[in-house]
Amino acid sequence: MFNKKALNSPDTFDTLIGVNTTLEGNITTNGTIRIDGKINGDVKINGDVYIGKEAVITGNIFANNISLSGKVQGNIEAKGVLQILSSAKLYGDILVNSLITEEGSIFEGKCKMTAGASKDQNTKKGDAKKD
Repeated sequence: MFNKKALNSPDTFDTLIGVNTTLEGNITTNGTIRIDGKINGDVKINGDVYIGKEAVITGNIFANNISLSGKVQGNIEAKGVLQILSSAKLYGDILVNSLITEEGSIFEGKCKMTAGASKDQNTKKGDAKKD
């Protein structure tokens, strides 16, 4: 889970996509990634994602924890915490375990909060079947 230090300045990044970088295609990796550039494609990370102020992502994001400062046009699935900072713009649906938003951020989409945030959890104890 995020702690105060991890949200603001993690000690290390396994992958860094710089502000002058544009990627076309999907990214799949393990570990912590920081994105400051542009990505046109899905981002699937077995770890945490930090999206900088200048970042623009057009595609879906799947990760454990996500800190968003830039712009995302796509859906987000976070198994843990999604933090939407004041400079962030998010246009898409989210499926999260925990959500933190700062004043000034923009979020246009649907939000679903579940324990574990997994699409495989279609039934829960006590839920009525929807038809």
